Amino acid sequence: MQQQEIHKFLQRFFLANECMIIENQTGYLTVQLTIDMDKELMNRPFYWHYLEKTGGIANPMKLTFITDQKLCPENIKGEAIYFGSPRLHQIFESAKRLAGFIRLYENHNPINKQTPLLPWLCMNIKISYQCDRKRDIFKSVGLQLVNGQLAENFHEKLLRISLTPKIPDFSFTLSPLIKPKSGIARVENYLRTSLEGENHCWAEEAQNRWEKDLQLLNHFYENETGVSESYENEKKALQEQYEPKIKMSIINGGIFYLTEKAI
Repeated sequence: MQQQEIHKFLQRFFLANECMIIENQTGYLTVQLTIDMDKELMNRPFYWHYLEKTGGIANPMKLTFITDQKLCPENIKGEAIYFGSPRLHQIFESAKRLAGFIRLYENHNPINKQTPLLPWLCMNIKISYQCDRKRDIFKSVGLQLVNGQLAENFHEKLLRISLTPKIPDFSFTLSPLIKPKSGIARVENYLRTSLEGENHCWAEEAQNRWEKDLQLLNHFYENETGVSESYENEKKALQEQYEPKIKMSIINGGIFYLTEKAI
């Protein structure tokens, strides 16, 4: 994730959670937190408990995030944020909790005429390849809910589009012909079909390693009479360790209303 992408992500995250963007400049971003976001991010339980007990006036914090130290003016003081930083990880976790689903509109520039916005379903999905080793990949798939068009790397495409939580002037949304529930099933089926066409030599290699360890286990217990409980437990443990599995889990998603030429 590049610093520019982090900057855009922060901007969208705070706008989606109704925080005011005070300054949005190259290299840094200053936001005024809402009460809810202060409670979510700033870890001040005693402060908020005291206010609730005394009826005091709430004063949520204002934060400045430095997203590019090379481009940020020297007089700007704030918190450096980068991929892997604790604060960005915290915001990612908050986004997963608070924004499992979002609705945004393309902030296009209408020329005093009504512009239709097409509904796109976006699903960000983690695919886990599991055996005695594990590999995760992430897929972002968009499905247009009018004509059924599919687009991969959808999140990256959205990063290039200006989005807003409110429908722009001179715009109207088209009703989906494909219901979101059906759209989710289409995306899942699309990914399953893609997975079936992949080379699964990793699974065959895991099966071979499983077989070798099972042979060693059988050799270890070959002089025992009957089937012992410990043998069955170790055999089951080998299966849990080596058995190849592919799991898909939805991270988050949303409906995005975009102009015809946006994607």
